[in-house]
Amino acid sequence: MIKETIARQLLKIKAVYLRPENPFTWASGIKSPIYCDNRIILSYPKVRDVVEKAIADTVKEHYPDCDALMGTSTAGIAHAAIAATLLDMPMGYVRGSAKDHGRGNRIEGRLEKGQKVVVVEDLISTGGSCIEVVEALREAGAEVLGIVSIFTYGLKKGLERLAEAKVKNISLTDFDTLIHVAAEEQYINEQDIDKLLDFRNSL
Repeated sequence: MIKETIARQLLKIKAVYLRPENPFTWASGIKSPIYCDNRIILSYPKVRDVVEKAIADTVKEHYPDCDALMGTSTAGIAHAAIAATLLDMPMGYVRGSAKDHGRGNRIEGRLEKGQKVVVVEDLISTGGSCIEVVEALREAGAEVLGIVSIFTYGLKKGLERLAEAKVKNISLTDFDTLIHVAAEEQYINEQDIDKLLDFRNSL
């Protein structure tokens, strides 16, 4: 199953770290027993191939009417570009904010009004940044079919925000799958699963 395959690959290349006893501090200040950096995938060609093919296959299966991929800045850009090449379709990306020079673009690449697009995101936690991207695309006249993300935490806040914004998200793998694979592969022990679930369910 693709969720388990992707989870194993992320753990293997240390794109995901699990430290229940010594939590990381996120930029938001949240103390987290998990840290995910999917930019690492780009440095491992075999894993990268698996991930990008999975993104392309997910677009074909869940968003068959897609005309173009749009990456989130900055982590989603490379994944969107490679998957778009596999799908032989256009891509672009959405900046965190509009440029302060030139034409002041926020959306890079050609986007036509009415174009059906899928957003490619590396990970979703609270959902705020990817929803901003979706809103920018909608304001520009695109029809956003949904998101393909590599990993999602499944945080209540994130799920609620996506539902409120009427945004569909399909993730290649998720928090629950990853921690069970991690226990199976002995990255963590069975007791750590409860700690990790308590963290996720507390947010």
